[in-house]
Amino acid sequence: MEDIDRVVAQWGEQKPHLDTLPMALLGRFLRLQKHIEAEISACHKQFGLTMGEFDVLATLRRAGKPYILTPSGLLSSMMLTSGAMTNRLDKLEYKDLIARVHSTEDRRSVSVGLTEKGLVTIDEVIEQHVKIQHKLVQSLSDAEVPELNQLLKNWLTAFEGRQ
Repeated sequence: MEDIDRVVAQWGEQKPHLDTLPMALLGRFLRLQKHIEAEISACHKQFGLTMGEFDVLATLRRAGKPYILTPSGLLSSMMLTSGAMTNRLDKLEYKDLIARVHSTEDRRSVSVGLTEKGLVTIDEVIEQHVKIQHKLVQSLSDAEVPELNQLLKNWLTAFEGRQ
């Protein structure tokens, strides 16, 4: 018997009136999240990056040429606090993966862009990142992957109110 099934069975004995199906579902979801995060984090670590640093580089890369965004543009894409963003940017700038560029029109305005090293790095990391993602869902059938994706999208929409 799997751990979560054991927990649900124990509650079934102690509190038989409780509907523990959501408990089982959420327990499995949280356990999966830990496994997924560990695998993806290990991938990023091979490149000397944290998951958060990868997220910044990936956001800049998917923005397209010239791979530059304002800090507020990054914040809105990543839903971070400005303090967390500043910390990530400082670390990425130290690693020479991003550069902060002051506007020629308004010296107070700053943009963040990938350096050449940053572009090469994210192009390499994203290839491995996607391979890991495929490995993580390989136990699901070709039909189950889009079905699960739609179910999770529906569930997330209930929290975030977007479609």
